[in-house]
Amino acid sequence: MSDYIAPVKDMRFVIDEIAKLPEISQLPAYQEATPDVVDAILDEAAKFTGEVLAPLNRVGDKAGCTLGPAGVVTPPGWKEAYRAFCDAGWNGIASPTDYGGQGLPDALGIAVKEMVCSANLSFSLGPLLTTGAVEALLTCASDELKAIYLEKMISGEWTGTMNLTEPQAGSDLALIRSRAEPQADGSYKVFGQKIFITYGDHDMTDNIVHLVLARLPDAPAGVKGISMFLVPKFLVNADGSLGARNDAYCVSIEHKLGIHASPTCVMAYGDAGNFGGGATGWLLGEANRGLEYMFIMMNEARLGVGLQGIALGERAYQQALTYARERKQGRDALTGEALVSIDRHPDIRRMLMLMKARVEACRAMAYYTSGLLDRAHAAADPESAKKQLWLAEFMIPIVKGGGTEMGIDVTSLGIQIHGGMGFIEETGAAQHWRDARITTIYEGTTGIQANDLLFRKLMRDQGATARVVFGEVHATAKALAASGQPELQAIAGKLGAALKAWTGATEWLAANAKTGLSGVLTAAVPYLHLAVTVCGGWLMGQSALAAARRLAEGDSDAAFCRAKIATARFYADQLLPQAAAYAETVMAGDAALAGMGDELF
Repeated sequence: MSDYIAPVKDMRFVIDEIAKLPEISQLPAYQEATPDVVDAILDEAAKFTGEVLAPLNRVGDKAGCTLGPAGVVTPPGWKEAYRAFCDAGWNGIASPTDYGGQGLPDALGIAVKEMVCSANLSFSLGPLLTTGAVEALLTCASDELKAIYLEKMISGEWTGTMNLTEPQAGSDLALIRSRAEPQADGSYKVFGQKIFITYGDHDMTDNIVHLVLARLPDAPAGVKGISMFLVPKFLVNADGSLGARNDAYCVSIEHKLGIHASPTCVMAYGDAGNFGGGATGWLLGEANRGLEYMFIMMNEARLGVGLQGIALGERAYQQALTYARERKQGRDALTGEALVSIDRHPDIRRMLMLMKARVEACRAMAYYTSGLLDRAHAAADPESAKKQLWLAEFMIPIVKGGGTEMGIDVTSLGIQIHGGMGFIEETGAAQHWRDARITTIYEGTTGIQANDLLFRKLMRDQGATARVVFGEVHATAKALAASGQPELQAIAGKLGAALKAWTGATEWLAANAKTGLSGVLTAAVPYLHLAVTVCGGWLMGQSALAAARRLAEGDSDAAFCRAKIATARFYADQLLPQAAAYAETVMAGDAALAGMGDELF
């Protein structure tokens, strides 16, 4: 029941029909992404993740990581799997060819990432963070630092981390105390403690490249005084070989609800009481712009974390479906047949369809966003690049918040379908929920995603980007209505009503943003749920249209196409009506709390 089989057919459908890879592959930067290459990569990734990574998922959950005298020790099989992962080139699949990457589109790379996350989430976190660190270095590192570090990080020979959080500074990074002191040779000595550092130490590579937020001596207060520094575990000699051990150490690892095999480290930089001297680092980009640079990593990480929720939802769905087909219990309510498999019971079918529909909707949102990023990176026209980037940035909190909240809900449904056996660790169903539970917290909680959507994305251009999305949703509803097919027309009606709810709630927020800030902030998370619900319905509607077109063209897999239409219809019937309720919740604001103080609690 713990086997994972990558849903290659659905992934390929979404890559082609939603992310529009055939169009992206016509751009000069991505012409290597031919259909044959795409098929080969997806098939090989499915084989690798299913045969190498998935069997280690339970091993890692049970063994966890340990901290010994030489540092963090990963579970049995981890080092060998990581080396195989890197040798096969998976680490740099979408990284630039200038530094040894394959230069393939993110719209393809995201499917490989999903497979890795589904097969073994704890394993996946190291490569995902390394990818984010690579993006930050590409943007703001000097040519000298790029030459030293990028090729080895892209190959996977070295990994990367992001170091933001401190004991007193969680989401409020203005409270950061870590400091960096300039040295005569142009380097810096970094001092401070960071917590919750994923893969801050491990035994899979010879070196780890930490990106650390810290303050310079003359830095202004608050977030405007934060700089970013590159601090390697081992210093690098002029010839590229490893030199002295840097003063950057893991001093403890956390014992967590889930992702047991991913080392979550407390990192000490320049701990004079134990190692002395300060950690040698180098400034990345300009002083006091560290938070701006770190958000390059953060956007990459937030899209990746949303994908983690999707991946765990897929893994839980597969396991629940297998169990439901094997477990015999009760009588078929329609035929009277005794002792049938539980997938014959309508409520179990409802839960399975909820899992399937929500996973597919969130996958479509994530892959669509990756396609936007590809267009932004490859566009020759700066204005077109900006439009695509702003659309992607608008979607990222929706993918992160929606994918992770869905992951928790769907993995919980997986336990429910297993019944009492789901509460027993040996079945493996509970691990998916335990692993998913962190995803709504790290890289920005759901509340932070909601505020990001409202204040950084919706209102930064007075709603212009949102109106582009609204227009796309409207066009999809119109095409569904004009299809002449009852199944598609039924989706159209629900999607149109949901869009009306979303636009109405958006107008309410805009009208109250200045005069009713408390109510707007109270409404932020319900608004995010509303956006997720409607965007999911929009892209499921797009999927239904594409499946219907394929059927009309005589697609050889008619059953798959019919299932896509039925799943979209289920989403429209069972989930899109929730948009109206979310809109009402948004527009209620904090009216119930007006005039109440702390005595309310």
